[in-house]
Amino acid sequence: MRIQIVNTGELINIVSKIAGEVWREHYSGIVPAPQIDYMLKKFQSASAVAKQIGEENYKYYLMQDGEKNFCGYFAVVVRDDKLFLSKIYVKKESRQKGFAKKAVAFLAGEAKKLNLSAIELTVSRENKQSIEAYKKMNFETDGEINLDIGGGFFMNDYKMSLKVK
Repeated sequence: MRIQIVNTGELINIVSKIAGEVWREHYSGIVPAPQIDYMLKKFQSASAVAKQIGEENYKYYLMQDGEKNFCGYFAVVVRDDKLFLSKIYVKKESRQKGFAKKAVAFLAGEAKKLNLSAIELTVSRENKQSIEAYKKMNFETDGEINLDIGGGFFMNDYKMSLKVK
């Protein structure tokens, strides 16, 4: 797997395209369609990603397979003494091939370089497949979060973390 930093408009557009593909496929049984559309526009559109990178200190990374096909992406931001894994999405055909695990290992290394104590994330309480994947990577559940994201929509998530030493 190759990990590439997202630092151009072209790469931002690729991230946004992957987001639309993954969200509509993976979340259709978890989140209502209007909420998917709202969240894609608010958090995953090219303009939203560009703003997160340019103004909010997020780092986005694209994942490529052995044939250099983009198979997913992830995004992080430092919060307090932790690395917050804001997004990690892998295309359906690339799941269960170790991409997420390699991304988390990469991030653990980055967190150590920055002297951070953990990687944190939130995941929908209905997203059983992802919760199990995180548990296999040694993330622990730290509680629940209920967040009003606007537009009449809420995120009802688990907060999970992985200690890095």
